[in-house]
Amino acid sequence: MKRRDFIKNTSLTGVGFAVGSTLVNCAENSTETKASIVNVEKASLPIVIATWHVENATAKAMEILKEGGNALDAVEQGCRIEEANEKGQTVGKGGLPDREGNVTLDASIMDKHGNCGSVVYLQNITHAVSVARKVMEDTPHVMLAGEGAKQFAISKGFKSENLLTEASKKAWEKWKIEAKYKPIINIENHDTIGMLAIDKNGDISGACTTSGLAYKMGGRVGDSPIIGSGLFVDNEIGACAATGLGEEVAKTVGSFLVVELMRQGKSPQEACEEAISRIVNKPNSNYKNFQVGYIALNKKGETGSYSIHQWFSMTKFQDGKNEQIQSDYYNKT
Repeated sequence: MKRRDFIKNTSLTGVGFAVGSTLVNCAENSTETKASIVNVEKASLPIVIATWHVENATAKAMEILKEGGNALDAVEQGCRIEEANEKGQTVGKGGLPDREGNVTLDASIMDKHGNCGSVVYLQNITHAVSVARKVMEDTPHVMLAGEGAKQFAISKGFKSENLLTEASKKAWEKWKIEAKYKPIINIENHDTIGMLAIDKNGDISGACTTSGLAYKMGGRVGDSPIIGSGLFVDNEIGACAATGLGEEVAKTVGSFLVVELMRQGKSPQEACEEAISRIVNKPNSNYKNFQVGYIALNKKGETGSYSIHQWFSMTKFQDGKNEQIQSDYYNKT
């Protein structure tokens, strides 16, 4: 099932998505335990996980890793596959526009050293994730926005092009017939591609890229480019990426929370479930009408996923298998 189609169909009935993750407890100091952990690492690395049904993207990332590339190269190149996929309508070229018909992109990237870069409200540049990496590597800043981000991208050799495809334009024109200016979560759909990888050296990197909430108010920015909300990497512990309604992720600094819970000893699955619990159990939570989710992995390459509502999936490439895995979810009523 296509990500955007499913979100559209289920959001009208108050259903959304979320992701989560599975992680292992820290090693004890015994020789036996250490030996077993070494064996697990050898058996499971490298690994790539991503939100949704994106086997082509994870295949590209794994190709980079198998050829000796690092995790940072892998997540960037993997995300670029989806950014160039015009049929996806969720990231990069062909993404669904804001209310004024402008395709605006958010992206972030984070490496094993904790360095990070992001772009917000970027227009006319397909590969936002690569611009985010340039921000990280070639500027003293973490985030560039709007026209400044665009001009920076052009100065680095990125091509300016119209990202509004005919299919997305028609969808936007259809939406305008009955559009209301007040944001309505169940009608304004959203999605994100988050990708995490561990290379053969055991180093972790992550990236997120999105066209954000479809038909959003002009200037709206979600969680994806905000380090700690849409993405967080700690090379000693693990990493997490978020998808779903960015406003709710940002309110709980979700990806940072998941990693910190893992640091405290929770497994990735437990950490993600706790992070979702923080959202759904807030006073006056309207969680039945939106989705938030997390994917995560730990230093040993163990993974998991968890979502608020049914049908979210994670793509996982590990031990030669590139497969889609359905997420467990909170709302089973």
